[in-house]
Amino acid sequence: MFTPADEVTTGARLRTLRRWRGMSQVTLAGLAGVSPAYISMVEQGQRTLDRRSSIAAIASALRISETDLVGGPHLSSDAQQADPHTAIPALRAALATNAVLEPAVEQARPLPELVSAVAERVLPLRLAGDYTGVGAVLPDVIDELHVHVARPADEAGRRLALATLIEACVAATDMANTLRYTDLAQVAALHAGSAASLLDDPVHQGKAAVLSLFAFPRERSWERRLAAAERAADALEPHARAPLAFQVLGMLTLHAALAATVLHRSQVATHWLSEASQLAGRVPDDIARNWQYFSATNVAIWHLVISAEQGDTGRILTLASAVNQDKITVRARKADFLAEAGRGLCREPKTRGQAVHWLRQAEAAAPQRIRNNPAVRQSVAFLLNRATTTAVGRDLRGMAARMGVPH
Repeated sequence: MFTPADEVTTGARLRTLRRWRGMSQVTLAGLAGVSPAYISMVEQGQRTLDRRSSIAAIASALRISETDLVGGPHLSSDAQQADPHTAIPALRAALATNAVLEPAVEQARPLPELVSAVAERVLPLRLAGDYTGVGAVLPDVIDELHVHVARPADEAGRRLALATLIEACVAATDMANTLRYTDLAQVAALHAGSAASLLDDPVHQGKAAVLSLFAFPRERSWERRLAAAERAADALEPHARAPLAFQVLGMLTLHAALAATVLHRSQVATHWLSEASQLAGRVPDDIARNWQYFSATNVAIWHLVISAEQGDTGRILTLASAVNQDKITVRARKADFLAEAGRGLCREPKTRGQAVHWLRQAEAAAPQRIRNNPAVRQSVAFLLNRATTTAVGRDLRGMAARMGVPH
């Protein structure tokens, strides 16, 4: 597959890939269900291509992967952006060479030490968006947990090793997705699924299902993603009787709502968002302690994401302002929230100055996460092209330099 790796913006990649396919803008627009003017403006950097439904439609029309269109891992000279990638080979080796009952190494630290490493080192580093730190710890932990799964001291130890392995896979999936190694995220999710099958516990199986949704293939998959989310939610719902189960079920409902939104099924999306809100009312509003941040505050953030996907840009600032940022005590999640708001605001000329402010705040909250985000990178390139004031241009040029965007 030809990939225009040297093209640094989505618009430039789109132009190259369209011409490679021998399509006119009119032909591509007809196949993707958008206007030729929209294709033209994206290629010229006058519009952003950031709605998931548009990305999926255009990639499908071009018969390419979404990663080919929006870009995969991109390394710059900035250490915060590039250093996390150095741990990927070790993480890939740990996930590729271990099977749940066939460890790739012989020796392992005591299980309590590995449990502590995941809870007290990997998790805090992940919440801070420090993937260089996560990568220094996680591969060895995954190796050694497989030893305890395959050769447990007792049944309780086996179950603890399996449960801890699932949480290690949560970190692996997050890191691989953030750095745009989507194939590796899928492998991590499969490991979690194997561990959950051995545990034969509905909540752990729900966790694995959430990871599989985060790692779902991006190509032509939203129908399948919605079906998978709904199946997993229906399977877990009868067993949801405690806070952790509500949190896992809540994440499944949010994924279902987003998939339905991308598929333009507004009533289905509204149903699942309502389910998520009800579940959030049954758990503490504590992003830092709840599994995968599920809480009332996190549901509000997903509401903003879904509104942006629906193209309801007029409500972005209202929805963003309604979120109590003091409740977002996790730096990685705060960065995501600020970035989603900033990306939504950049679509409207009158709010582009505010968009720069929100994106800059996102970068400050979790630089490794944001500087590796291709959607933010595209927004920075778009805003830089449209900048009208020296101050805005200065901030944007700084971000562009750190993300490897020409400026």
